[in-house]
Amino acid sequence: MFKKILFATSATPASDHAARVAFNIARGYDAHLDIFHVLGVPSRGYSQVVVDVKTKERVDVDDEYMSWVKEEVNTYYSKYLENGLKFDINVTVGFPAREILRQAKDTNPDLILLGGTTGDEDESVYKKSVASTTLQKVAKSAKCPVLIVNRPAASFWGGLSNITFGTDFSKSSDKAFDFTIKVAKALDCEVNVFHALDITSVSTGKILSQDDIEQKIREAFRMIRAKYEPALKELKNYSMDVWEGIPYIEIVKYARDNHSDLIVMAHHSKKAKQEDAILGSNVEQVIVRAGCPVISVNR
Repeated sequence: MFKKILFATSATPASDHAARVAFNIARGYDAHLDIFHVLGVPSRGYSQVVVDVKTKERVDVDDEYMSWVKEEVNTYYSKYLENGLKFDINVTVGFPAREILRQAKDTNPDLILLGGTTGDEDESVYKKSVASTTLQKVAKSAKCPVLIVNRPAASFWGGLSNITFGTDFSKSSDKAFDFTIKVAKALDCEVNVFHALDITSVSTGKILSQDDIEQKIREAFRMIRAKYEPALKELKNYSMDVWEGIPYIEIVKYARDNHSDLIVMAHHSKKAKQEDAILGSNVEQVIVRAGCPVISVNR
């Protein structure tokens, strides 16, 4: 399933949970792992003076310093790098999202894996927002699935048993569903197909009556059955549900109630129309709120 994995890391405890998943997947699929570290942000334009993401000190970056950082990353993950793991460690300077996407373009991975932010919000070099800007930009623009491990993962990849697939019935969701089925078959997982009916006035332009809500729920459930059930029948276990509410909150609640190990959703491209942009923001909110890893698929 995966031959090349790009693991973007700050090489700090914030990325430790993602690291365990990244190394586990790489070993499970005998995949090549590109351990990629953006060591800091230029203090000004293309200056070689950089604010180091780990030390938060201003440093002059030269070949010697880059080699030292690479060795530090190697040492940090040394316990994972044994027993024939295929890997490279690459280090660069720049803004994380831009450099991660550039590295993905150069190496063409099957999966990009990201961890949490670099640490305390006030001290972080990367300036965490409500949903990390790096996560937003990479998930939105990447050409392959993006797995975000923002909190401790109860299960490693090979131990997944329950996947929640959140759909908005878009073409992007079709791609995300295909990926979900592929994973479920490979790992013998149960799949829960879920649609959250957005009943907020921002989405609908009005306050819906309960009769309207119930009608829309029935329509959404019919769409789920028509669109997804033929493929779901190839699995041992699956379920289909529609809830109403604020989508990202309902998806997080649904995944938690079903003890899901993974959430899969579509992330609409940067050229999406306004209503799709709202749906895309739901993915970003799920990423930072969910208690399990989230995979964003947009192609």
